[in-house]
Amino acid sequence: MLLALAGCKTVDIKESMIIRPDALTQARPLPQQAFENGTALEVARPDGAVLHGVLVTRNGAERTLLYFGGNAFHLDESGRHVVAALEGCKANVAIFDYRGYGRSSGMPTVANMKGDGVAIYDVLAARYPGNVIVHGQSLGSFVAAGVAQERPVRGLVLETTATNALDWANNSLPWYFKPFINFKVDDALAAIDNVQVAGSIKAPLLVLAGGEDKTTPAAMSQRVFEASPAEHKRIVILPGAGHNSVLSNPSTTAALCPFIEG
Repeated sequence: MLLALAGCKTVDIKESMIIRPDALTQARPLPQQAFENGTALEVARPDGAVLHGVLVTRNGAERTLLYFGGNAFHLDESGRHVVAALEGCKANVAIFDYRGYGRSSGMPTVANMKGDGVAIYDVLAARYPGNVIVHGQSLGSFVAAGVAQERPVRGLVLETTATNALDWANNSLPWYFKPFINFKVDDALAAIDNVQVAGSIKAPLLVLAGGEDKTTPAAMSQRVFEASPAEHKRIVILPGAGHNSVLSNPSTTAALCPFIEG
């Protein structure tokens, strides 16, 4: 009622409101986790930032999956869960901390996160030419799609992807506030749109969505999927799965592993 009396309000959505590195949140350093068959990877960037990650190798694997986690993803917090979820797939797995998070130095922005993703891909592609699949979850889906737009990836996996920042913000608003609040997205965030980017990617595409995802509903994934001109593409909506439980869903590997190994 107060909002109605006050009239409409415009809320600015800034890059710094979404991307919040450890220095801003004052997050404590996490104990460094060991990964079985894991090798430390390091990618130095021109501005001085150093990206740190892990490559987990598996006997007989021909493919390598480069995984980009969601917002505030930390390798030493969630990396082993990712590796465990992909255990049934015959693929190496590479995971990095975004700059400014966990093991990696620097300060993240939308622009340099995409550039970092391409640089990491290039290192892996030099080692495994023609055999690197990129996989992004939530915020990481924008990074993964950006890499696929710039490089000839073997395949692209988008997990719980959003369409764009404005759609995400509007979805987060309860219906009873929507008549009174307008969102304005800053230029850095407005520049990312997975519907638009997907329209320029012809690599094989697998879209994974959660039927109970309230953060990035499956309808967003469907729009991204429909925009893709890829000859080989598939969307899988997992009933009962939420925003952060798609990869660990028992039904996921039945779709994901053949896509990676194919």
